[in-house]
Amino acid sequence: MVNFLSGLNNISPQKNFLGKEIMSGSITIGMARMHAEFGERRDFLPSFVARLIRRGANIILEHGYGSGMGFTEEDYRVAAPEVQFAAQKEIYDQDYVLVLRCPVESDLQKMKKGATLISMLHYPTRPQRVEFLRSLGIEGISLDSLKDDNGRRLVENLKSVAWNGLEVGFQVLRRTYPAPGMEGKDRNPIQATVLGVGAVGVHAVQAASRYGDLQLWQFLANHGITGVQVTAVDYDVVNNEKTMCEILKRTDILVDATQRPDTGKVVIPNEWIGLMPEHAVLVDLSVDPYNFEVDPPEVKGIEGIPQGNLDQYVFPPNDPAYERIPDQISTRNRRHAISCYSWPGIHPKECMDLYGNQLRPILRMLIEKGGVKNIKPKGFYFERAIARAMLSRWTGSEKSEFVIVNEKRIEKRNEE
Repeated sequence: MVNFLSGLNNISPQKNFLGKEIMSGSITIGMARMHAEFGERRDFLPSFVARLIRRGANIILEHGYGSGMGFTEEDYRVAAPEVQFAAQKEIYDQDYVLVLRCPVESDLQKMKKGATLISMLHYPTRPQRVEFLRSLGIEGISLDSLKDDNGRRLVENLKSVAWNGLEVGFQVLRRTYPAPGMEGKDRNPIQATVLGVGAVGVHAVQAASRYGDLQLWQFLANHGITGVQVTAVDYDVVNNEKTMCEILKRTDILVDATQRPDTGKVVIPNEWIGLMPEHAVLVDLSVDPYNFEVDPPEVKGIEGIPQGNLDQYVFPPNDPAYERIPDQISTRNRRHAISCYSWPGIHPKECMDLYGNQLRPILRMLIEKGGVKNIKPKGFYFERAIARAMLSRWTGSEKSEFVIVNEKRIEKRNEE
């Protein structure tokens, strides 16, 4: 393999907006902070930034980058002396912008035509976003669409989606569970029901069987306390109302790990929630939003639960968030609900360490090729992955694993 950077010594340097010299053959990546909810603390780690610079990229970070996780600008300079810092406006003015969660439209409008956004873009479930980016003339590399030749995602944290969500779910269940309590030696096995058996569902089964917390599981097991009995169901069981109602009557913790082909149809109607024990907890891992601005409207898999984020992801039955749910949605039957759009962000450093390790070889290829214009759909392994994730090559929707299909099922999630 010929390294694209090997000939850069013969290229005369240019200067960027900060007046610093850059090599004309290298790419410049602006790394923006995520100005979402207050609880969103994630940024890429100093070690990741250092590796990109060693591979030949020019990296400019937004002022305050990493501060949510306790890092200072000096921490990044120690790891990568060549790193630069700038205001948000300058970050979005670069040829490449890297940010984990997709920016809001007002920030996207700061990008110049022909620039490339590297982010979780969720083409299949965000058609309005796709059209907006195209209207701005922006290329995209969707992190959730980076896949190998067998369709396996290369950048994902589905395990943390399941484990973090169940960790919180069981913390709440410990407070709501009736006497003798979750720690009671005389209690029956806790009944967990997982909806969906795709990639997240598989992790959810294991996480539920261990309370979402290995230390808690070992503590209770060592004290001879009966564990969790997990029931996993797919569409062919969920569609049978009589069977599902019987399952729900004995369910202590219900987990939505589905990926629906039609987000306009609920999986668990609110009426069914009324059959569940009063202490039951509803855990939303799919985190599909309510959206009545599209036709047909999009609704959650479990009808009548709030949409959470990193600022608030626990909702007792009397929480004001229920009153903000669209009037068209029934919220009559309520239980403690757990929902977070960004479950991996519960433990930010661990999350970004994983994403950085997964993304590093992919961005190395992008840097060595000199940018997206030189990416070949039939090139090297990571070139092919990048090509599959490019907005300019996105042609439409994909099949879901939560529906009967003849073709091979493709797992996709709104997970960040």
